[in-house]
Amino acid sequence: MASLETTYLGFKLKNPIIAASSGLTDNIDSIKEFEQAGASAVVLKSIFEEEILVQLEKETTARNRQSFIYPETVDFYEDLASDDAFTEHLKLISDAKKAVSFPVIASVNCVSANQWMNYAQNLQDAGADALELNVFLMPSDFNKTCDENEKVYFKIIEELKRNIKIPISLKISFYSSNLGALIQQLSHSGIEGLVLFNRFYSPDININDFTLRPSYVLSDPAEIALPLRWIGIISDRSACDLAASTGIHDGEAVIKQLLVGAKVVQIASTVYKNGKSIITTMLEDISNWMDKKGYSSIEEFRGKLSQLKTDNPAVYFRTQFMKYFAGKNYY
Repeated sequence: MASLETTYLGFKLKNPIIAASSGLTDNIDSIKEFEQAGASAVVLKSIFEEEILVQLEKETTARNRQSFIYPETVDFYEDLASDDAFTEHLKLISDAKKAVSFPVIASVNCVSANQWMNYAQNLQDAGADALELNVFLMPSDFNKTCDENEKVYFKIIEELKRNIKIPISLKISFYSSNLGALIQQLSHSGIEGLVLFNRFYSPDININDFTLRPSYVLSDPAEIALPLRWIGIISDRSACDLAASTGIHDGEAVIKQLLVGAKVVQIASTVYKNGKSIITTMLEDISNWMDKKGYSSIEEFRGKLSQLKTDNPAVYFRTQFMKYFAGKNYY
């Protein structure tokens, strides 16, 4: 029987399917169900930078109140500081480490290398095996250049490396004027992994009441094309592990990402749509395909169709159809 083992962030995983950060990874029962369904690791629901800064503000307030006459006033602020999202996140990490045997990856959604960095050590101390940074810098500030935006990534990594020793992965968006070079530079920044790409809320419009609302929350299988292209281009040029995210809904999609060079995939939307049992089905499909093709391990075919190894590398760089709906295959 084929072995589905792979490695990611220095961990030996039993297979390449990781439960992505989402509302499904914010409680112990659900995390245990992911392990039972066959996932090889979990990325916990993100704690936001703003939530950590609230913790900092509360603690500062509590310290400043030490001169209060009434001790119960100090107690009130101390209770306030401990009863917050960050404390609950630390507890989730600690409880998850006791409940499951696969790697537990903490997640922080951040936009700066600000004071929250001082709390990264708490995530490590709580037992997190690794830390995933979900960094999305919307390029909508007309006063900032592309270089100024992208320097934030490197500043965050630099500061974080000073605070923690556990592996770090960076989940980024595809918004960049020089995406290939940026990914390659980030892979050499000292991080252990890159996740391509993060998914974010997009606006939609209700034409009846003229309101804006978030929409397109779950990914579509067709969205696999973007990470597939870029992992294929960068996998042989990267100094760190690559994880594929977005548009991965079945076993065939996992195989495709492995073929272009991904070490692992992260899934969420397909679980929302089909339940956690979809992971078992996906793993069975991968195993059956490997047996059919005569592969005994993932390493025998991983990266086989990357841009540098495929017989038709130009496909990765072509952005326009040669002919539209001509009834022929033009590649």
